[in-house]
Amino acid sequence: MKLTLLRHGATEATKRGLYCGVSDVPLCPEGIEELRNMAARHVYPQAEIFYTSGFLRTEQTLQILYGEVFHTKLPAIRETDFGLFEMRGFSGDLEFDPEFRAWCEGNNEENICPGGESSRQMTERAMAAFETILQTGNDAVCITHGGVIANVMCRWFPGAENRYVFTSKPGTGYQISFDGSLPVSYREVPAWRR
Repeated sequence: MKLTLLRHGATEATKRGLYCGVSDVPLCPEGIEELRNMAARHVYPQAEIFYTSGFLRTEQTLQILYGEVFHTKLPAIRETDFGLFEMRGFSGDLEFDPEFRAWCEGNNEENICPGGESSRQMTERAMAAFETILQTGNDAVCITHGGVIANVMCRWFPGAENRYVFTSKPGTGYQISFDGSLPVSYREVPAWRR
């Protein structure tokens, strides 16, 4: 079985470097154009089943890359809830926020965003959702979020230095090959690091 995880296209929040998790923002015009260009240049993996997190940015990305395909909205594969840090940026804002600085100290994987969730909580809910998808045995494409992709890839391939190794650009991601529920290998989709 092959599971493809793709990050949604760029939004204004992406461009401005904001922590955008549960805010339901659309793709920005540049993000739409970039996805259209990528869809014209690359063949994205096909699948029997398609999923999105249900957020507008993932719905728009699916439509641009795959057209009007039947899909399931799966809220468990949404981004981290950044709580009080939601839709705020580091430079000139969060860098001076004592709650943000406390969140960044120590084990950022475990620290819970005030009013939100921890990276580990997001990863656990996403992993449970992907396990359900794997149990179908069908090839699947999931349009999800950058943090989700990085964290689950780090779980499936723990030899990586850290989760940031798996940071994907908008409209890109990974196709993972599984033997049952065991991840065997992965490839970049489309190949963007070359």
